[in-house]
Amino acid sequence: MTGAAPIGQNVLVFGASGTIGAAVVKRLAADGHRVTGIYRTAPGQPIQSTQTRLCDITDPAAIARDAFTHTPDIVISCLASRTGAPKDAWAIDYQANADILKAAKAAGARHFILLSAICVQKPLLAFQHAKLAFEKELRESGLTYSIVRPTAFFKSLSGQVDRVRKGKAFLLFGDGQLTRCKPISDGDLARFISQCIDDRTRHNQVLPIGGPGPAITPLEQGEELFELTGQTPRFRRVPVGLFTAMAGVLGIVGRVWTRAGNAAEYLRIARYYATQSMLVLDTETGQYTEDQTPEFGTETLFDHYRELLKD
Repeated sequence: MTGAAPIGQNVLVFGASGTIGAAVVKRLAADGHRVTGIYRTAPGQPIQSTQTRLCDITDPAAIARDAFTHTPDIVISCLASRTGAPKDAWAIDYQANADILKAAKAAGARHFILLSAICVQKPLLAFQHAKLAFEKELRESGLTYSIVRPTAFFKSLSGQVDRVRKGKAFLLFGDGQLTRCKPISDGDLARFISQCIDDRTRHNQVLPIGGPGPAITPLEQGEELFELTGQTPRFRRVPVGLFTAMAGVLGIVGRVWTRAGNAAEYLRIARYYATQSMLVLDTETGQYTEDQTPEFGTETLFDHYRELLKD
């Protein structure tokens, strides 16, 4: 999975204000592309050698007017709903992307690269169904496409670093071995996405991708953090059934109160990630498999932990 991207492509990147989107813009610029980052809010520090545009991605007219001011060769969407709540998911993960795709076709773009997620393999949540609906639309659009489905991000697995550093217990769901993942760094994922431009083996493909193996469990993540901080391991176990019970109660209340319904969805999301591995799902066995999950890059989650603790 290697190969240098071509020089001189005009690339539009939607979702440039996000963690992954910003890394993609930076990588594309380093690879010599002419990059325009499309932001929902003004960036704090624009990336050198790139253009910046603000755009209301919930407005199809604004997308066509403010983002597609020239003909891009490549359109990359790193958009994702910020909450995962059903209304937000369908507005961003599906509708905004669908409007961008329509504008991309009208503008004459030739390749659409989508940052999706590996969890759509087993869709149980609103945002997963919204992502799958757009994936289908993109595959049937007639444009060359690359659908990138990364495993876990370093940011999502670093929430307890500060907690452990302060001497608190590491929280586990169940025994901490219910799930495994091959997390990929922002930089490695951005490089993989950039290479999709020139690597024809990644065209018109759905591309699950993880970082360097082996796959790790939450228990192993916690053990490594205690090792790095020189502390005696302390774990607090949270029963997964707690999410189910709370989500059920809030779901009933949510029939008449939207905020409770959204809270119920957040709990269902939490339960999903507490019980489902972020690895390729073998459709024949119904099991998540480490061997079938492709690896890319060099940086490991534990390298990332060391850097965070150093800072």
